[in-house]
Amino acid sequence: MHYTFSDRVQSLKPSAIREIFKYAADPTVVSLSAGNPAPEAFPAKEIAEISANLMERDPISALQYSVTEGYAPLREFVSDYMKRSHNVGSDLDDILITSGAQQIMDLTSKAILNEGDVVICENPSFIGSLNTFRSYNARLVGVPIESDGMNIAALEDALKKEPNAKFIYTIPNFQNPSGVTMSEEKRHAVYELAVKYNVLIIEDNPYGDLRFAGEFLPCIKSFDTEGIVIYAGSFSKVISPGMRVGFTIAPKEIIQKLVVCKQGQDVHTNIWSQIVCFEFLTKYDFDAHLARLRAIYKEKAAYTMALMDENLLPNITYQKIDGGLFLWCNLPEGTDMQKFCLDAVNNKVCVVPGSAFMANPEDQTNSFRINYSTPTNEQLKKGIEILGKMAKEI
Repeated sequence: MHYTFSDRVQSLKPSAIREIFKYAADPTVVSLSAGNPAPEAFPAKEIAEISANLMERDPISALQYSVTEGYAPLREFVSDYMKRSHNVGSDLDDILITSGAQQIMDLTSKAILNEGDVVICENPSFIGSLNTFRSYNARLVGVPIESDGMNIAALEDALKKEPNAKFIYTIPNFQNPSGVTMSEEKRHAVYELAVKYNVLIIEDNPYGDLRFAGEFLPCIKSFDTEGIVIYAGSFSKVISPGMRVGFTIAPKEIIQKLVVCKQGQDVHTNIWSQIVCFEFLTKYDFDAHLARLRAIYKEKAAYTMALMDENLLPNITYQKIDGGLFLWCNLPEGTDMQKFCLDAVNNKVCVVPGSAFMANPEDQTNSFRINYSTPTNEQLKKGIEILGKMAKEI
């Protein structure tokens, strides 16, 4: 049979990262390509305790249908926590519990975008979100990233040229894939431009709590007096990605539309996961848990960057990070980046080619992404030494 697919998905290609995972499944290959939390970061013992108690005490609540907006105690806790800890949320806003932060991109696209509308995004940016926007036939306009975030002049130029722009998509903290954190000055500048040109902002912040050095910066949503920022939060990187629990704090009118879209998509987020999250957040020491995660990632990141300094410099450069899970590596001008990444696979180490993260797949980049959180120290040493030998041959 000949299958005819919708225009929306006809041109979509598989995620380059997911394709690379096929190579990474080979136990002889060192994978520096994932974006998973460190295995030692999971609160497995606590989750087991909570789950056992829940099934003994109140199994039906965890097994029955629930409301689309989310488990009420979790919504209330997250709303209070975000207001108290990050000054996020106001009387203009409401909260929706989602199946991970990725669902926020899909629901927002479904609710906001018409075919041909423009999404302005950082260039490079997270491939999962980019492919979601593409699936709604949006046109992506990339804005270059500098060492402190979006190039503001280029952002305003894009807003001037694109009257159909519906929102700006940004990952301001330890951006995936670049690892860059947007400065406070630029956060205000992005917000002011969004107000000036009447566009929304999606502030995607899965890594903000994983800062292990430097000062925490205010969320863009914290100065949203105009009701234009859709904040995307997630427990994937701080509790468990497999549980698929995220949340969005956004203007009430937008949340109402997202709820309707979610009802047609998955009815509600996994209620067992929501209850477990709530119990972990309220009955265990969440701040101590975050402190433990930061200590893990601080040590692993320092170890990785020391290996990179020793093996990759000066042929392959990178920007040091103060948090998050990724390092963005730059090959010398004129190097065939795609060939380098393929040669790396042939040498039994996987990295992600930078082209996977570009707003326009034809955009040129000499960069590739490394993840340091998932591999063991032994794997990190082996993989980076292999890349170092390759770098010397460039």
